[in-house]
Amino acid sequence: MLHLSRLTSLALTIALVIGAPLAFAAEPAPSAPAATAATTKAPLPLDELRTFAEVMDRIKAAYVEPVDDKVLLENAIKGMLSNLDPHSAYLGPEDFAELQESTSGEFGGLGIEVGSEDGFVKVVSPIDDTPASKAGIQAGDFIVKINGQPTRGQSMTEAVDKMRGKIGQKITLTLVRDGGTPFDVTLTRAVIQVKSVKSQLLESGYGYIRITQFQVKTGEEVAKALAKMRKDNGKKLNGLVLDLRNNPGGVLQSAVEVVDHFITKGLIVYTKGRIANSELRFSATGNDLSEAVPLVVLINGGSASASEIVAGALQDQKRGVVMGTTSFGKGSVQTVLPLNNDRALKITTALYFTPNGRSIQAQGIVPDIEVRKAKITNEQDSEYFKEADLQGHLGNGNGGADKPTGSGAKAKPMPQDDDYQLAQALSLLKGLNITSGR
Repeated sequence: MLHLSRLTSLALTIALVIGAPLAFAAEPAPSAPAATAATTKAPLPLDELRTFAEVMDRIKAAYVEPVDDKVLLENAIKGMLSNLDPHSAYLGPEDFAELQESTSGEFGGLGIEVGSEDGFVKVVSPIDDTPASKAGIQAGDFIVKINGQPTRGQSMTEAVDKMRGKIGQKITLTLVRDGGTPFDVTLTRAVIQVKSVKSQLLESGYGYIRITQFQVKTGEEVAKALAKMRKDNGKKLNGLVLDLRNNPGGVLQSAVEVVDHFITKGLIVYTKGRIANSELRFSATGNDLSEAVPLVVLINGGSASASEIVAGALQDQKRGVVMGTTSFGKGSVQTVLPLNNDRALKITTALYFTPNGRSIQAQGIVPDIEVRKAKITNEQDSEYFKEADLQGHLGNGNGGADKPTGSGAKAKPMPQDDDYQLAQALSLLKGLNITSGR
């Protein structure tokens, strides 16, 4: 397990935000001296400050309704942050508290990780087993209205605030999918309890691990899943599928720990930024819990940030075959800087890079084998004339002329039965075992 010796207080524990909005990494925020040094090199622009003061004075004097100075200043701060990039934001007390909730794996809402594109709110991915996923909301959907109110021009914080609310209350989202006609989806807000890791044997010798998002204990849960599947199989696995589809990211340290369970040496990820504390490097510790079994990593357009760190590291280290479609492409690192009165700034401070030096930002991870989402439709079998239909046919010695030797029990449906991408991953693993002589 990787260890970060610089972890300090709770406030500093929630620092590098590398997932979609509302996902945090356990890393310390830059120290105050470093931040001060970066901002005192140039004098303050006095003309712009005078303009700001004049605008504020004109609003107070001429706006149709009286506006409190506190409201004006807070709005100015929000605008200052929201216009930097889609992931930087000013966090009020409630927003800051909600961000801290995300690492616990339980919070209230719809179960949608969102981002911003062209002024609209875009679904990065629905979270498994939540109102959003059950309603059929998909990665890439645009949320154009919330309860009939257009989202264009709203900040990400405002949109998230509107989607959150009391448990049991209904909310209607107007979505646009693939440039089509807008349609409404009504959901009921619920307590979102996200199980980070799910695992099972797909069939004898072949394991499956799904990571829905990277929480504080995800690395530990993956280790337990690997041990359990080996025990259930009775021997070393022949292959493993690591499913990161629609995983919006999360805790950086957990992503690093997951990669560490699959490789014995080498770089996992590194970050680059303007300040010293944003320069980080993570390498493997040599503890490969996967026993070097053949590995297929599934990704898609909803795989973001920490998911891309894992997929990119395993791809660069030649540890597994990445399959699916190109990932989301969020390669920036956000630092949460606590302020007074339970407020904070979430600000982009660095970019992260795969072991081979690839920046994922706005590029994403391109799979080694592209497999798009598809459905397999079984054709109806033709009625064939068989040996048992011939008059006077011989018996087979296994219980009668017309009795099958099998039990006739219906096979238990497996996840890959209605999941084309997963079925292709399993087929590839079997092929790798055949070619390697396993």
